[in-house]
Amino acid sequence: PAGGEEYTGTNIKGISEERSSTYITINRNTMHDSITIKINFTGGVISPGDLLLLLHAAKTADIQQVSFGLRQQLLMDVHSEDYEALINALNQTGIRYEINADAYPNIVSSYPAEEVFISKNWLSEGVYKDIFDSFTYQPALKINISDNNQSLTPLLTGNINWVASANAHFWYLVIRFPKTNIIYNWKDLVYTNDIAALSQKIESVINTDATAYRDNDKPDGDSLYEKVMHNSRFIIKACEEEIKLSSFMLPYYEGFNRFQENKYWLGIYRRNEQFSIRFLEDLCHLCLATKVGQICSTPWKSLIIKGIEEKHRNQWDNILGKHQINVRHAANELNFQVEDNCKDGLALKQYLVKHLNQDDTRTFGICIGIKTRKKSEVFSSILIRKKPLFSIGGIGFLHMYDILCAKDFNPNERTGSIFSSYNFKFLLPEQLRRAIVAYYGNKARNTNHRFSVTHLKEHMVKEASDKHVHQCTKCLTIYDESQGDAEQNISAGTGFKALPESWHCPLCESPKAAFREIALSSLFIQVG
Repeated sequence: PAGGEEYTGTNIKGISEERSSTYITINRNTMHDSITIKINFTGGVISPGDLLLLLHAAKTADIQQVSFGLRQQLLMDVHSEDYEALINALNQTGIRYEINADAYPNIVSSYPAEEVFISKNWLSEGVYKDIFDSFTYQPALKINISDNNQSLTPLLTGNINWVASANAHFWYLVIRFPKTNIIYNWKDLVYTNDIAALSQKIESVINTDATAYRDNDKPDGDSLYEKVMHNSRFIIKACEEEIKLSSFMLPYYEGFNRFQENKYWLGIYRRNEQFSIRFLEDLCHLCLATKVGQICSTPWKSLIIKGIEEKHRNQWDNILGKHQINVRHAANELNFQVEDNCKDGLALKQYLVKHLNQDDTRTFGICIGIKTRKKSEVFSSILIRKKPLFSIGGIGFLHMYDILCAKDFNPNERTGSIFSSYNFKFLLPEQLRRAIVAYYGNKARNTNHRFSVTHLKEHMVKEASDKHVHQCTKCLTIYDESQGDAEQNISAGTGFKALPESWHCPLCESPKAAFREIALSSLFIQVG
């Protein structure tokens, strides 16, 4: 089929209404002669019956394993010769899907944490489900629906971010303008029943005036607010105080855990990110047999099954044993975020985990991200960013690594401060260990702004005290004239003003005008 062409199957008996919000994106990978299929489940909630239908379709295309993505989706890779068989099987399910596009990013939610990591809160299962059902349109912007009192799912990685307030059924709204890291706090709290309608109105306004709000260094949030709220009938309440993001502490999300009297939840993580079709089929059948009506996908590429009764515990143990599914992995392995379908990132994670294990490094609660692609986004307290030292014909050579840290190491605050740059791979484990030590030092001091590992980098700060560099306002990449830009044939020692106007950011490809001059010392870790 031609790129961008959409197939819509016909609904058949037995298909639940929930699947009306399920979409499939198919992207052809010509280098590996395969196609990647992405299946969105609104809020990360998967019906066992719907998952069985998709697994059966996958089997017709000889797919043996699937994985789960950062935005709580199901991912499948199919060989090109099996593509037609898969299309025919999917058409029988009645599920809509896209080809060679990602026009409809999934709605991410903190529902997997409900009851398990959050209790005694007005944001209940019923409220989540009502919100999901109210989305009668296909969002083209990223939408996050989150409880502020949890750390399992990210709060602000969407473009339209809804964060529950302390006032029952009223929500904070934080806009992150598309293709920027610029946020705007909405002036009002918004009522639960208006979340979908207001999201749709915001998306419509942004699409109508894309140049003002997309990939713009200075988007006008107030004008967006006025256009959206003009003559509206949304139920709102004045914000008495600005949103305060809760501190981040990643919970242990794997294994059997009791959360109610005589009930358990089960978290399942796979080291290679792959779940076998046979295992998932057995899992779905057991869910249906024991009246577990849903499976939750998390942003950690794992599954959570809630509501397992104690009398069925042995049956779940038997399935894990039958398929050799191990649980209770170490935290220093569970705490990584790697881009979807990224073999390089997964290999780097395994390399770093090996060294963390050798050093017996504690990582509980922290979130470590790995970014290998220019325009991907990874949720992290500490971000490891891969970049080539130079390129020939678009192919990168001699890759180096930067380590960046979020403000106060809270990934919801966005990654922004450079901890260490231009590291060779063999230096990376020690630099990561030092960043982790800095995280725990910062946590112990309980400071709100700057973290301190000056004893590790005093000489670097002193050297940088009088030096200025230029930083990209979009992705925070630094242009340092002492390094130049070998990838774009810019020799070391070339000043920023001497760069040609055609020069662009080597990471996100933003134009030269997107850079601002800053003191290099402001990028290094300071004494709090």
